[in-house]
Amino acid sequence: MLMMLASGCAMMAPSPPQDQSNICEIFREQPRWYDYARESQQQWGTPIATQMAFIQQESSFRSHVRPPRNRILGFIPGSRPSSARGYAQAQDPVWGEYREQAGSTLARRSHMKHATDFIGWYNARTHRQAGVSLNNPEHLYFAYHEGVGGYQRGSHRGKPQVLRAASQVSSRAGRYQAQLASCEAEFRCRRFYQVGPFCRA
Repeated sequence: MLMMLASGCAMMAPSPPQDQSNICEIFREQPRWYDYARESQQQWGTPIATQMAFIQQESSFRSHVRPPRNRILGFIPGSRPSSARGYAQAQDPVWGEYREQAGSTLARRSHMKHATDFIGWYNARTHRQAGVSLNNPEHLYFAYHEGVGGYQRGSHRGKPQVLRAASQVSSRAGRYQAQLASCEAEFRCRRFYQVGPFCRA
């Protein structure tokens, strides 16, 4: 029954965007994602483009993705290497902290609203504890992947895969930011009730 329920939830989740290289196309497919990322930016300060670059790197916009299981003898499914799951690939301990400190007990890692809010919350904590600028996606990602303590110890420096991923996040965030500048007006004030003081522009 639980497996059927999980399968049904995954089927109801939005499909990953077809063109993940262009944030304008991503938001045209899923305009509510813009609203969620905008709300997170206003609450925590991480730019929309950086949030979406994190999610693309972590999950390729797949709502229920989890790390593949380890294989015993090459073919027997074993345990997963971590508890990461969802759009932001948040692990159980830090997701618990987020829900206690900033989120709701009903927050789900498979919902984009909660994933963007989590990333904003986490990066705000990194900024507060380690002094990393919210406009520095590369170093924010180091801390996101390694934990703030690991980042401060420099644990990322000996991990080529993490260095490469952070560089990709930084480049993607820059592209997304330039693209968003050309199309963001499409997503602001697009609803009939968003007029005058109710417009988020």
